[in-house]
Amino acid sequence: MVPILIVLLLALILFGAGFALKALWWIALAVLVIWLLGFLFRSTSAAGGRSRWYRW
Repeated sequence: MVPILIVLLLALILFGAGFALKALWWIALAVLVIWLLGFLFRSTSAAGGRSRWYRW
């Protein structure tokens, strides 16, 4: 009984980790797209140069 519970617990942990990693990949992809769009659509400053779209 204990080995079956250990296998089921391991499968549950690996499934949860796989789902979390897949979700993190989608979040990272969305952040990358937003970051690239920020470079494409950044506004120009009063001096005619390109300004930063972020504040850090």
